Amino acid sequence: MIVKPSFLPDPEDATRDLGFGAVVARESRKRLLNRDGSFNVVREGLSFFQSQSPYLYLLTTTWPRFLGMVILFFVVTNTLFGMAYFACGPGQIAGSAATTLPGQFLEDFFFSVQTFATIGYGGMHPVGLAANVLVTLESLVGLLGFALATGILFARFSQPSTKILFSRNAIIAPYRGITAFEFRIANARSNELIQMEAQILLSRVRLDGSGNREFLPLKLERDKVAFFPLSWTIVHPIDEESPLWGFGQEDLAAWDAEFLILLSGIDETFSQRVHARSSYKHNEVVCGARFASLFNPPRPDGVLSVDVGRLDAIEKQLPPAG
Repeated sequence: MIVKPSFLPDPEDATRDLGFGAVVARESRKRLLNRDGSFNVVREGLSFFQSQSPYLYLLTTTWPRFLGMVILFFVVTNTLFGMAYFACGPGQIAGSAATTLPGQFLEDFFFSVQTFATIGYGGMHPVGLAANVLVTLESLVGLLGFALATGILFARFSQPSTKILFSRNAIIAPYRGITAFEFRIANARSNELIQMEAQILLSRVRLDGSGNREFLPLKLERDKVAFFPLSWTIVHPIDEESPLWGFGQEDLAAWDAEFLILLSGIDETFSQRVHARSSYKHNEVVCGARFASLFNPPRPDGVLSVDVGRLDAIEKQLPPAG
């Protein structure tokens, strides 16, 4: 009969909530941290304008979506000004040669494009008061629009960020006569990261039956590496000091366990610290397996290479240690 140790950390550590708050720690039944690093938090009680942050959204949205919004803004703005020029009536824009209404609108639209982008070919120009007022307004909108788009574009290029790949699963594998909780990471970009640091925290339902959650730091075999050019297998040895000592897969499920991963390092290109985070739920932890090797055979020139495509590869089940 195996007697499971009643690992109870210091009360100060047991109530550590990392900023989630006691209510979230007690009531939440979903994962706290998504695999992409985002938090499962919904903010309510704010007005629409209070809850929006257009600048932050434009900085963090994907490149296709950002470029699509810029194009949409350009097309919609010129369409509206084209309609306004069309509504001014004939004779307001000199040089117009169209004889049909659709043709006149197209000419007004392209005149708006020339004005908005400060091209000014000279073939068409405003002659009436209404058209000149619209040209003045559109010139201001165009200058402000291009200034904002250029500033946001520069900010998107200049802000440091990471693209750390996490293995699809974490594993509990034999390790130096005991077992260890392990997962792998790799840098998907060609930039160099130095002074990489890792931290793992176990979030689980407390063992005292209260239903509250506790957040326990897990000691790592190595919590910092000076260089991160290839990949890194992060290892938490499950020894007698570990909160996982003596427990198995069923216990992780009963605890609704979640392993919170926090990474930080210095991007050499920008000389700034960058961060990444993810998590593994209990059903994303595979027991009794090991990671397949990432290293390829040495090349003729002696250069080492790793196959990042095998980051998730797990080899056959292994017998338990001991």
